[in-house]
Amino acid sequence: MLEEKILEDFKQAMKEKDKVRSSILSFLRAQFKNAAIAEKKDKLDDAEVASVLRKEAKRHEDSIEQFKKGNRQDLVEKETKELEIIKTYLPKSLEDAQIKEIISQVLKEFPDATIKDMGKVMKQVMEKASGKAQGGRVSALVKQALTKSESPQE
Repeated sequence: MLEEKILEDFKQAMKEKDKVRSSILSFLRAQFKNAAIAEKKDKLDDAEVASVLRKEAKRHEDSIEQFKKGNRQDLVEKETKELEIIKTYLPKSLEDAQIKEIISQVLKEFPDATIKDMGKVMKQVMEKASGKAQGGRVSALVKQALTKSESPQE
């Protein structure tokens, strides 16, 4: 499981006295613990761990942007190093073509889907993508597919 791999890597980073790596892995482990408590579970499954990792990666990306605007190159470098470590644990993201294939499968279940049904379609697509696609990217592709399917009817 992903959480155990991160724990092992954390222990290794501590032995190697790799401060940046051990710091971010320790932080991630705390985030997993918080998420487990919030879910009222003892342990998170890999999908939930990946979700926490994606959220932290997004937070780091946002921080990097803000630090760049504030001319804080030292913090940009720190956040970038941490982001690279987080990304090593993220599952490989799906390509647009793979996401579009999932969308077309879901749209077969909702043949009369319109832009009003975007929430239902998004939910199904995100479940099938099983955490390997970013919500914003999926949303844009679903919106594109739904507007294409509406055009000929109007």
